[in-house]
Amino acid sequence: MNPILQTTINKAKTIPISEERKAILQEFIQYIQQKVDAGKTVNLNFICTHNSRRSQFSQIWAQTAADLNGIEAACFSGGVEVTEFNERAVNSIKRAGFRVTKNGLENPKYFIFHSDDSEPIVAFSKIFDDSANAPTGFAAIMTCSHADENCPFIPGAEARIPVRYEDPKAFDGTPEESEKYDERSLQIASEMFYVFSKIKK
Repeated sequence: MNPILQTTINKAKTIPISEERKAILQEFIQYIQQKVDAGKTVNLNFICTHNSRRSQFSQIWAQTAADLNGIEAACFSGGVEVTEFNERAVNSIKRAGFRVTKNGLENPKYFIFHSDDSEPIVAFSKIFDDSANAPTGFAAIMTCSHADENCPFIPGAEARIPVRYEDPKAFDGTPEESEKYDERSLQIASEMFYVFSKIKK
């Protein structure tokens, strides 16, 4: 693993999580635990409106946390509109220490690696029911209020769990842009590592 990524993960694990957030994450933990207890793969689809920032961060960090905790999980992401994986978020993932390769120009696919021998995490903007995602038997993790409130039904989802995050888009074009993207990425990392650390194998 890239030493920068290891440092980022170590930092994420030290971030305090409030009791209020832990209560929100408990349903998420219970869903994963039930799947593990049943010997089934954990399928998670992180959903926000444009599938460009928060849902991508969540997919990447959840897959990384699952892999490093030895939990068999397949993490996806999607939205209600296709845009692209925002370059500001991509740059934040690179700063965190992930190895990233890019394929294509319009709505490119990014292949993200947390270690030399890991399978790539494939990230690009898509509708939540895109063929790249699990069609059934997954938990829909709603990472933004807009998608949560405007998608009352997610076909194929066996659970719907709101885990909302503030959008770093609010800081686009400001001097705080990079800092706020990294802050959001780190918050999501901290919560994903917390969730998977609670799973008993």
